[in-house]
Amino acid sequence: MKKKSWQRALFAVASLGLVFTLAGCGNSAAKDSTSSKSAAPVKITFWHGMTGPYQKAVNEIISDFNKSQSKYKVVGTSQGNYTQLQQKIMAAAKSNSLPTISQTTYTTVPDYTENHLLEPLDNYMIKGSNALSDSDLKDIYPSFLSSSKYQGKYYSVPFSKSVRVLYYNQDILDKYNLEKPTSWEEIAKDGEILKKDNVYAMGFDKSWDMEFEGLARQAGNPLISKNLKVNLNSADSLKAANFIMDMVNDGTAKTAGEDFYWTQAFTQGKSAFYAGSSAGVTQMVAQAPKSMKWGTMPLPTYNGKKATEIAGNDIVMFKSGSSDQKKGAWAFMKYLMSKNETSKWATLTGYVPLRESATKTDAFKKYLAAKPYNQAAVDSLPDGFQSNAFKGFSEYRTKLLDSVDAMLTKNEPVKKSLDTLQTQTEKIIKDNKD
Repeated sequence: MKKKSWQRALFAVASLGLVFTLAGCGNSAAKDSTSSKSAAPVKITFWHGMTGPYQKAVNEIISDFNKSQSKYKVVGTSQGNYTQLQQKIMAAAKSNSLPTISQTTYTTVPDYTENHLLEPLDNYMIKGSNALSDSDLKDIYPSFLSSSKYQGKYYSVPFSKSVRVLYYNQDILDKYNLEKPTSWEEIAKDGEILKKDNVYAMGFDKSWDMEFEGLARQAGNPLISKNLKVNLNSADSLKAANFIMDMVNDGTAKTAGEDFYWTQAFTQGKSAFYAGSSAGVTQMVAQAPKSMKWGTMPLPTYNGKKATEIAGNDIVMFKSGSSDQKKGAWAFMKYLMSKNETSKWATLTGYVPLRESATKTDAFKKYLAAKPYNQAAVDSLPDGFQSNAFKGFSEYRTKLLDSVDAMLTKNEPVKKSLDTLQTQTEKIIKDNKD
């Protein structure tokens, strides 16, 4: 990475704590097990960022794996918030004391590989006696696998994933005789009716960057392509950003501001719709009044096409582990992606299953019957996408959030803001070229 130390890169990654929930790395890996006579299982250290009920679910899955065999023992540890995690990663990398595996967003992979921290997974994932079969690979949703690859190699496996869905307030729809929307354009029209009574059609979180990227994709224009062509101020991108800002400026849409999430405002009846994370369903159930009729659905079309951004975390393996630890780490990673375990993980947490077959298990069908609000996330997966990762992605994303904030809080014109972001992003990509 030219003119940039790996410490600076990791520090830039840490700035994304409010956008992506992710977890990381930890204590030194146990030494190689050199004696075949030893009965002690090989220790696999796993650092993650799950707390509360999510940590309980992780521990249950880990316990399942440890009981399923006797050769390896996974030890999971929550590392607190993201800033703390990144500090520990930097310290662990400097002292050669990284864990065997960790939870992280796939967008950190380019920076981690630049600093030679990660073990490529091809020799485990698609080669060898314990590799995924062709049917396994076809069963895992394509958008998950595509983001696990960087520069032609697998460096991560999907784990805790969510999608953007549309929450709707059925009470408001009934009151104004409105239908569930099939397009974003319909939402904008509904807003003209609702704003007369000080009700917003759409609510966004503090930043609408993910909805912006979704609309740009639906217009056939990824903000940054796989070959790193920057399209932030293209005609399609400008149209998508202006569509959102026009709604905000004319009072048909509103952002959460310092509340960060629109969840509370939605449960208070301040908007008919809310574009948010499927992972927020649990919070919505907890906050919504019992009398309120609401539901979820896949995001509507824009420009006649469907697309929804996938967020969440992957798991990576560090180079510093022993040969036996790496084999055990892969065994655990493969276990997490198995049909029954990813189905169980989804039912325990509300994250989406990684495999299509997992959605067809009796246990998951029963889960959806009891919690129908989670159906929209599953229905959205075939249209899911993830941003294209690259070296310097963390710095770029910070600039993207700054650009959206400038439009919202400083009344900066959309074109001016995206022109600036275009220039900044092109420089970030240029500075990070090999």
